[in-house]
Amino acid sequence: MKTTRTHLRYVEWLSPEEMHNASKEWLSELNFIKDEHLFFEDLVTQFTSQLIAFGNFSSIKEIIDTVNRSQKQNNTLIEAVKLHENELQTMVDGINQIKEEKAYVREHSDLIFAITEFLKDYKSLKSQLFDIIKTVKKEDKNRHLLDRK
Repeated sequence: MKTTRTHLRYVEWLSPEEMHNASKEWLSELNFIKDEHLFFEDLVTQFTSQLIAFGNFSSIKEIIDTVNRSQKQNNTLIEAVKLHENELQTMVDGINQIKEEKAYVREHSDLIFAITEFLKDYKSLKSQLFDIIKTVKKEDKNRHLLDRK
């Protein structure tokens, strides 16, 4: 499925300060996601044996691969935002550099799109992972209840 870009023309009217603030917010959110990835790794490691016991080996391998891809994409986006933030000087140096300024705005627009798509995919991954863990915990609880009887 191909996604289309809509309503990103407003980026042309963002001030350098607004773009700087957006970059800071992105970095904050992406760094938080980086920490969440570590939590996900621990979570999957903790419940691997139960997942395998339920016969979900293929789903656990898939979820681990998805988390790893998400981590790589997150790290790439962090580096891209840092680089973008460092290039902000082009917008505030007081020198008219039309091509460079347009390229910076275009790059900002591309980052908006990339981060939005990443966050959408990340939320889906997070939801799937928590659904799997919730199912495992319910099954484990039911098994313990049955063992007591």
